[in-house]
Amino acid sequence: MSDSSTKKRVALATLGCKVNQFESAAFLSSLAEREVEVVPFSQVADVYIVNTCAVTAKAGAQSRRMIRRALRKNPEARLVVTGCYAQIASQDILEIVEQPLCIVGNGFKQKLVDAALSDGHCDLEMLMGDIGRSREVTPLTVKSFGERTRAYLRIQDGCNSFCTYCIVPFTRGRSRSQLPDRVIDQARIFADGGYREVVVTGIHTGTYGHDLEPATDLVGLLRRLLAECPLRYRISSLDPGEIGDELLELIAAEKNLLPHLHIPLQSGDEGILAKMHRRYRGEDFAELIGRIRKILPTAAVGVDVMAGFPGEDERAFRNTYDLLARLPVTYLHVFPYSKRPGTVAASMAGQVLKQIKDERVAALRELGDRKRQEFYTAHLGETREVLAEGGGGRKPGWLKGFTDNYIPVAFKAPAGMINRLVKVRLDRLAEDGVIGTMLEGER
Repeated sequence: MSDSSTKKRVALATLGCKVNQFESAAFLSSLAEREVEVVPFSQVADVYIVNTCAVTAKAGAQSRRMIRRALRKNPEARLVVTGCYAQIASQDILEIVEQPLCIVGNGFKQKLVDAALSDGHCDLEMLMGDIGRSREVTPLTVKSFGERTRAYLRIQDGCNSFCTYCIVPFTRGRSRSQLPDRVIDQARIFADGGYREVVVTGIHTGTYGHDLEPATDLVGLLRRLLAECPLRYRISSLDPGEIGDELLELIAAEKNLLPHLHIPLQSGDEGILAKMHRRYRGEDFAELIGRIRKILPTAAVGVDVMAGFPGEDERAFRNTYDLLARLPVTYLHVFPYSKRPGTVAASMAGQVLKQIKDERVAALRELGDRKRQEFYTAHLGETREVLAEGGGGRKPGWLKGFTDNYIPVAFKAPAGMINRLVKVRLDRLAEDGVIGTMLEGER
C-alpha cells in the first residue's frame, strides 16, 4: 500500500438526475479499489471528474461553471468531463478549456475511471461514439452510496419519447433495459452492504423490459426483486400511461413496495400537451389519480408540472391549475419552461415572458404547499414505518426520515437507530414536515 501522500487525489462533482448519481457512485466504487485518495471537489486534486447535466440551459451553465471551478483550483490537473452536457456539447467544452482533457460520452462511462487514472497524455481523448446507436445499458456496478441510507438502482437508460422540450433522447440515446439478472445482482450488493431501501430508477423507468428478449416489464422485474432480494423499494418517476392496475395492486399487496408515486403531468391543457408531444389528456390524468386513490388511499402522489411552455396563454395555465387544484395529489414539483437549444420547443412561436412564467410558477408552488400540508395533516395520529436517518435538524438526539408514504418526520431517537426501520407516530406539523414520536425499532 503506497503512502497517502503519493496517491493521486481525485475529486468528483455530479449534477442532475438519479441515474447520473448512480453512475457517479459506480465511479467512486471503482476508485475505492484503486491506489487513489478521493477528496472533496472544493480541494486541490490531481484529477477532477465532472458528471454533467443538460436537461435545461441552466444545467448546462452549471456544468460549465463546475469545469471552470476545477481548472481554477488546479490548472495542471487532469480533467475528465462526462454526462449529458458532455454528450451534447463537447465542442463547447473544448472552447472553454485551453489544456488537454478527456471527454467521455454516456455510452462509454465504464471506461471513465481508467481514462481518469491513466498516466498517458489525454490530448483531446474523445470517448464519445453515437449514443443513438447504443443498444445496451453501460455496465457499471455500485458498491456503496457513501453516507446515504438509501441507494439508487438503475434499471434502464435512454428515452424514445422525444418530447418537444426535452434534450434527453439526444444525450442518453434510445430506451434500453438492464438485464433482470444484472438488476438482481446489483440489488444483492446493496443488501449485502446494509442498505434497507432502494429507489428503482431510470431515464424512462416505465418502459423497462420492452426491448429485452423475451420481453418483460416493470411489474415483472419488481416481482423478482421482491422475491429474490426483499429490500424496501420506491419507484421513481413513471409516465401516466405506464401506471396500470397491476402495478397499483402489487404496491397495495407488498409491504416492501412503498406507496409513493411520482408522475409527470407537465400541463393540464390538451393543446399544450399536444405541442409537448405528451400522449395523454388532462382527463386521462384525472382518471389515473382516481384509480390510484381507490387502490392506494394513503399513497403519496407527486406531480411534475411545467409553467410557461410556448403558447401557454392564461386559459391554458388555468386549465392546468384548476385540474391540479381539484385532484387529491400530495405535492407538486414545479419548474418554469426553459428554452433548450436543440429541441423543437426552443424555436416555437409564443415564447412566454419570464415575468409571466415566474408568476405562474409561484401560483403553482403555493398550491403545492397547500396540497402538501393537507396530506400531512390527514395522516396526523397515524403510526407509520420510517427508515431512520441522521441529521434531524434539531437538538442532539433527534433523527429524521421518511414514512413509507413519503412524509418527512423528525423524532427523538438514539444515533444507534440510524439505518433501522422504526415505528413513528405522527404528532404535529412542523415547518418542514412532521414531528413524531418513535414507538419502537423494528429492524
